[in-house]
Amino acid sequence: MPALVKLFLTSSNPGKLKEYRFLADTAANSVSIELALLPEFESLPAFEENAPTFAENAAGKALHYSRLQEGLVFADDSGLVVPALGGAPGVHSARYAGVHAANSERIEKLLREMLDKRGQDRAAYFVCATALARKGRALAVVTDRVDGEILESPRGAGGFGYDPVFYFPALKKTFAELLPEEKNLHSHRGKAFRKLLAALSSML
Repeated sequence: MPALVKLFLTSSNPGKLKEYRFLADTAANSVSIELALLPEFESLPAFEENAPTFAENAAGKALHYSRLQEGLVFADDSGLVVPALGGAPGVHSARYAGVHAANSERIEKLLREMLDKRGQDRAAYFVCATALARKGRALAVVTDRVDGEILESPRGAGGFGYDPVFYFPALKKTFAELLPEEKNLHSHRGKAFRKLLAALSSML
């Protein structure tokens, strides 16, 4: 019987929790995971994600909230990196077109910035860093990525963020066209979370 471990996700987003629960249920590991949103997340002192790297943001967030909640706390930070744009949107992916901008506005800005880019200059990758902490102590920080390219116009109705313009050559679809099980298998978030579960398994 696998060990049962409860993890608190530093978010108030039920959609994100649902995605992580699916990843936990489909991951091959020796740990049985119970996932929950951090209780009263919105009322807790917020963590400012202003570090220059995804890993530092994820680790800082996990450490911050692990001081406010008993048990194991995990956090992630992810975004899109376009080398031809100097790494943008990068750690600013969520606020690339302004703090309160919609996904469509972020995509519009990205496509404007890439109007003159061709071939390899349209290469891009998604990065996800995931961190696990307990009582202000970091237990693991892992990162992973998925490579693709930016299309000239959106395709697909699924996913979120930059998914409609992120083309994944291996399956010849954008991330917004992938089935949920396809995306979870190949996505940066899925790959990083499976690494985190493997690290957790080695600690038990």
